[in-house]
Amino acid sequence: MKNKPRKKHTAPNTDKKRILITGNEAIGEAAVRAGCGFYAGYPITPQNELTAYMARRMSQERKIFIQAESEIAAINMVFGASSAGARSMTTSSSPGISLKQEGISYLAGAQLPAVIANVMRGGPGLGNIAPSQSDYFQATKGGGHGDYHLIALAPASVQECFDLTQLAFDLSDRYRNPAIILLDAFLGQMAEPIKITHQDTKTQGRKVKKEWALTGAAGRSPNVIRSFFLKDPGLEEHNLILQKKYERIKSKERRFEAFDIEDSDIIFVSYGIPFRIARQAAQRLRSEGIRAGLFRPVTLWPYPYQELEKACARKKAVFVFELSYGQMLEDVKLALGKDIPIYFYGRGGGGVFTEGELIRFAKTKIKSKP
Repeated sequence: MKNKPRKKHTAPNTDKKRILITGNEAIGEAAVRAGCGFYAGYPITPQNELTAYMARRMSQERKIFIQAESEIAAINMVFGASSAGARSMTTSSSPGISLKQEGISYLAGAQLPAVIANVMRGGPGLGNIAPSQSDYFQATKGGGHGDYHLIALAPASVQECFDLTQLAFDLSDRYRNPAIILLDAFLGQMAEPIKITHQDTKTQGRKVKKEWALTGAAGRSPNVIRSFFLKDPGLEEHNLILQKKYERIKSKERRFEAFDIEDSDIIFVSYGIPFRIARQAAQRLRSEGIRAGLFRPVTLWPYPYQELEKACARKKAVFVFELSYGQMLEDVKLALGKDIPIYFYGRGGGGVFTEGELIRFAKTKIKSKP
């Protein structure tokens, strides 16, 4: 019996206006079209499809894909590739990202660009493979050691998985800083029609001159990339340089969406998949005469504190909805202080609320408010 010819995998057909693709696949395709030259990863659900997608597409583009022997190995391979000037990426899910934290701190300390995607699952510990947002602290407050920040982007649709991945590569290069894409298992696994952009894979990633990269010192003095400073005040001076960069990022890169703010009495604050559930709840409440608005941070760091404060000014109450037990809630409280009632509803461990739950919760709090 003759062996059947192996099916040839090709890039998605983008001649049509839109293609149907999952969030995991959209991140992979966006990375390829953003000029990602190096990917290293290790299997873990619910992001395995992303690693498998990159294995196929990076081979097609004649770029480097490595399934590393561990998450720790993968992040350190990204460190090396980024040092050489390649647009580099790794992806994982919650426990795997935890294992990468030392390497992520090293990337930030050495001012190396890299893109990391975390398709969050339930925790703590091994948890389960259901949707969660309990890695917010890890992504926004620095999961590793030292005073550093990641640029953190939170898509709420498969289209944004694509768009924000490309933005992550651009911001990471611009500021020489790692960027993380934070999504949950729902968004990684679900499929939606999206529009593919940045189709010129030959030029993406060559926009930024990386004169700092370790590309050989012929004709110039050697470059040095490090985060190791033993002589005082070397490390403190280096930290001050990093802090100035973080201030620039905070002043220029805050992103958010706001809906029905002007005439609203109450504001729902949420991000990712919970934002979509909250949006449906707000629309139903409006149909019943309760004027609910929505605020969604797109950058979780830098967090849009000033914009949230402005959106919630003179409102009767703010509701925060998360698939965690109040991690983003802390940033909302920092933005708003104690001058406005803030109510929180969250679920964890893979539990996902419905729009009906949010509606009942909001009505209960509104009714009980003196």
